[in-house]
Amino acid sequence: MTTPSAAAAGFTGRTVTGERRWSASLTEVFLDDGRTVVVKRGHDAGAARAESAGLRWLADAGAVRIPAVAGADGRWLVTDRVPEGRASARAAVRFGRDLAALHAAGAPAFGAAPPGGPEEAFIGRAPMRNVAGSDWPSWYAEHRVLPYLRRAVDAGTVRPSEAAEVERVCARLPELAGPAEPPARLHGDLWNGNVLWGADGHVRLIDPAAHGGHRETDLAMLGLFGCPHLDRVVAGYQEVAPLADGWAARVGVHRLFPLLVHAVLFGHGYAEQALAAARAACPPGH
Repeated sequence: MTTPSAAAAGFTGRTVTGERRWSASLTEVFLDDGRTVVVKRGHDAGAARAESAGLRWLADAGAVRIPAVAGADGRWLVTDRVPEGRASARAAVRFGRDLAALHAAGAPAFGAAPPGGPEEAFIGRAPMRNVAGSDWPSWYAEHRVLPYLRRAVDAGTVRPSEAAEVERVCARLPELAGPAEPPARLHGDLWNGNVLWGADGHVRLIDPAAHGGHRETDLAMLGLFGCPHLDRVVAGYQEVAPLADGWAARVGVHRLFPLLVHAVLFGHGYAEQALAAARAACPPGH
């Protein structure tokens, strides 16, 4: 399968009637049975398989709706096309409730990969290792914050003196993390671009970097780049699974991971945001 149309035909068993290219990696493909699928070309041999495993694991929770996976291999991922609508407060509350149910479905450990998913996965185009840990603070520091901090330092995006501020947060994570929680089933890359507001009033989630983690991480990232009706999403979530006291003060801790990933991928502007989050979470001299 060397083209998006060939991938769509191969995984669905249907004849392709047309296609529309969205970007270098995404193509909308029309099938002879009236369905439309989205074909994504992975940037790495394991990316499509990792994403497919994540989508299926999230769907298995029976909570937030996930586009059905028609198939995946080392290059291509084919999923159902989601007819999109407008974000609404009502859909946001429902999404919050469903997200709480997704997290409650749990994971075997912090860092656990989806069943069938590789240990060497991705968040966007950045490598992400799914390595299991027994407690969240030490696992989060070792496998989610520090690897990207080191890459940012090596690239000159973060100075060693600045890195020390993030390292101080990592050292104090046991006291900054709040009450211990069991591993949640995370989407893992829950920024607003991966939240599709369906025409039927239900949210679908796409492009996961799924793994076992802390539920506050998904929520912190959801608000990082703007999410319509975020207050209603949180209200719906709290109805089903109230967050531990002080969760709002911990948002910066949970944003260190995605901000450092963005610093590695996109440069110094995100590094500055990560440093600001670190200073807010653990002010110098405290």
